[in-house]
Amino acid sequence: VQLVESGGGSVRSGGSLTLSCAASGDTDSTYCIAWFRQAPGKEREGVAGIESDGTPLYADSVKGRFTISRDSAKNTAYLRMNNLSPDDTALYSCAADARCYGLVPALWFGGTWGQGTQVTVSS
Repeated sequence: VQLVESGGGSVRSGGSLTLSCAASGDTDSTYCIAWFRQAPGKEREGVAGIESDGTPLYADSVKGRFTISRDSAKNTAYLRMNNLSPDDTALYSCAADARCYGLVPALWFGGTWGQGTQVTVSS
């Protein structure tokens, strides 16, 4: 599986962005797609994930603001981000693995990762 992210950019505080993660290659619907982010000087954190059955998971920091979805026919997952703040500034990467593993980055050592897309939020 190969993953390609798109949709990053620069927005003002309170703005919105939608990230896309397109999967290609040996895709299978029975997997989790998740979004992680890493800001300079900080550890990678799980943001949102969606299991193969459509069950979403969110980090507490983004609940109520971010929405993850997937279009299995297009092998694409989306992350809609509303009410963005400067704290959301980071490199966002999507990843795929058999399960979401609670969005714990250390458990994603066997996952497939995209290159990432930068999100910058200015105040």
